[in-house]
Amino acid sequence: MSGPPKDQLIIAMPSKGRLKEQVEAWLADCGLELAVSGGARGYLADLKGLPEAQVRLLSAADIADALGTGEVHLGVTGEDLLRERGEDLDARVLLLKALGFGRADLVVAAPKSWLDVETMADLEEVAHDYLARTGRRMRVATKYLSQTRAFFARHGVVDYRITESGGATEGAPASGAAELVVDITTTGATLAANGLKVLADGLILKSQAQLAASLNARWTPAQATAAERLLRIVEARTAALGSATLTWPATGDAAEAKVVKRLVAAGATKRPHGLLVEVGQAAEASLALTAAGLGPVTAARPDFVFEVGCPAYEALRDRVL
Repeated sequence: MSGPPKDQLIIAMPSKGRLKEQVEAWLADCGLELAVSGGARGYLADLKGLPEAQVRLLSAADIADALGTGEVHLGVTGEDLLRERGEDLDARVLLLKALGFGRADLVVAAPKSWLDVETMADLEEVAHDYLARTGRRMRVATKYLSQTRAFFARHGVVDYRITESGGATEGAPASGAAELVVDITTTGATLAANGLKVLADGLILKSQAQLAASLNARWTPAQATAAERLLRIVEARTAALGSATLTWPATGDAAEAKVVKRLVAAGATKRPHGLLVEVGQAAEASLALTAAGLGPVTAARPDFVFEVGCPAYEALRDRVL
């Protein structure tokens, strides 16, 4: 079987679950519809609007691995999974864009019955006492070994051992498999339902889905150009979602110039036939224009706002070319 063309950009996307649905909705909103090969159960796809790319559908964990090894150029997966591959994340992967979905917190949780344990400092004392009393180290159930070790080390907690979790981590204390857990949570409800509380300073990572680039992949200029196209579209859509355009019959007089200058100083951007403003400032800016005798003012939401520069691509170019 032949592989992808030499200069094809390889992008990994989630193959299942809620994250897959969110990624597909995000791409569609950017005008980049995902077309799966071989039906709904296929593992290859095309990205309409980006013919230079091939999409591979993988599990979120496999995407993190593939980015680290350089098997793919770009991928979307959780930041928690990327950071779990080791503390040298910045040497392996470049985080290009936080996507605002797939949010979850990686936290340290202890039994609610431990009334004297509210912080990591309390936990350090209890762990030491537990070892002295029982001759055993406290067990921490988790799937996040690397981040747990690093976080506990930063807080001076050493008297513990990790029990690698293969199932529902939050149930480990109730079953007697561990005393503590380090796990991902979105609302904390599942932890609470299992009699656990998050320590006050036990937040390890506020994770969300990230569009990331592999620094270990082989990049050609053609692949970088395809990535630039994708990143420009994504950034233009993001900018549009937070923007509004204001237009009005121009007068060209001093009063118009004065109010436009004031609005630009406040953050608006000049456009050939009006202004681009933050969407939350559209009403206030429009009222300022009409107060100066300009109008009627029409406020509209753009679909895309393409700027000359593209910070995400520039950061990628500087690392891989």
